[in-house]
Amino acid sequence: HCLSARAVCQREIDCDRGNGCSWKITLLRNYWKSKVKQDWLSGKYSNIPSQNSLPEKSMYPMDVDTWGEILEAELER
Repeated sequence: HCLSARAVCQREIDCDRGNGCSWKITLLRNYWKSKVKQDWLSGKYSNIPSQNSLPEKSMYPMDVDTWGEILEAELER
């Protein structure tokens, strides 16, 4: 799980590890974020007609750099 989360959230995980968080805390902080981020980056939510159409677990608190990555991926589609 750690490696799959790091593949998507490398910056976030490296920051947590650099701040001294254990692998367990780092995984807990970033696992769902990596799942949601991967769904957004893969285009799963590209053609959603309204906010009400988004699945329940499609949002997660993410930093501005992450949303920038998602926006860039959308613009490239």
